[in-house]
Amino acid sequence: MALDIPAIQQALALDGLDGWLLYDFHGSNPIATQLAGLASGGHLTTRRWYYLIPVSGAPRGLVHGIERHNLDALPGEKAVYVDRASLDAGLTSLLSGLTRVAMEYSPGGAIPYLSRLDAGTAEAIRARGVTIVSSGDLVGRFEATWSPDQLDTHRHASAALYRIKDRAFAAATAALSAGTAMTEFDLQQQMVAWFADEGLVSDSAPVVAVGSNAGNPHYLPGPEGSRPIVRNEILLLDLWGKLDRPGAVFADITWVGFTAAVVPERHASAFAAAAGARDRAVALVQEAARAGRDLRGWEVDRAARQVLVDAGYAGQVLHRTGHSLGEAVHGNGVHIDDFETHDDRRILPGCGFTIEPGVYFDDFGVRTEINVYRDAHEASVTGPVQASILPLV
Repeated sequence: MALDIPAIQQALALDGLDGWLLYDFHGSNPIATQLAGLASGGHLTTRRWYYLIPVSGAPRGLVHGIERHNLDALPGEKAVYVDRASLDAGLTSLLSGLTRVAMEYSPGGAIPYLSRLDAGTAEAIRARGVTIVSSGDLVGRFEATWSPDQLDTHRHASAALYRIKDRAFAAATAALSAGTAMTEFDLQQQMVAWFADEGLVSDSAPVVAVGSNAGNPHYLPGPEGSRPIVRNEILLLDLWGKLDRPGAVFADITWVGFTAAVVPERHASAFAAAAGARDRAVALVQEAARAGRDLRGWEVDRAARQVLVDAGYAGQVLHRTGHSLGEAVHGNGVHIDDFETHDDRRILPGCGFTIEPGVYFDDFGVRTEINVYRDAHEASVTGPVQASILPLV
């Protein structure tokens, strides 16, 4: 994704900033390396580099003499340093005349996905009279938004995940009906093969969790010790993947079944609360998009979680309501979070994210996970929505 310098400068002006300073050392800031085009292509980034996009005028960079060509694909002049003295002088020159710059910084480390600036470098910037502010909304606008082609890859991946989910529930149902032994791991490995059939890749095999294992949001079955799929248990599937091609973005879904004809009231009520929280979150995002109103990640999480609290499940909440989706399953955009962090970034047009409230007990857990894409005027769910726990008979 090429940097759109005029668009960035317009955003800087609107936000009252003097510039956006991208900085990296040895891959410590993957957001900066992605934006600078250094995330692939065999670039060596073993020395510190800086790239400043000022609110007006040409960008400029500061690079080490050994790696002086790393930023050549970006516009603007590049100063070269080789030792500590020339780095010190080069940084002073780079920041001359600036008072407020955005960097990949999160006050108090509130948003770890964004908090990429080390304390020592922050001290060096501030020592030159420059105030550092968060680049969160800039990252959301210029790194975490999807192109039309990326949205298309997401929709294809989403459709494939739903097919795999259906096949998995059908396989579990068939095994139960035939009395065939099947473990969580057995079903997971079948799903892994179906990922390959669908042309999907992922950073992990999917979650297949039965009964009490579903009470652990990040449970993954292994070849040893995974539980058998038996009657009268929750069966939770959480699967995420993307097309195996450059630039593709992830889809990520969770569905819940019950291995009997009748779902117990306790399980059904828990799922109904999670579904209500999900629907409240979606409605809030859609209302704000249609009204053109700013909406921040923490607001959506708070509204969704209040539904769970009101239903009596405050003690069963273990995680935020959702996360950004991108080329990594946990993207660099806004998260739907006022629980684990306070994410005050805006939900901007072009971003995609999950909504996935859940409630968890010692003996079972339920979660419903969908994906939402917001464009300039609307927000839409990109796949089917589970209304109730699916009886597997």
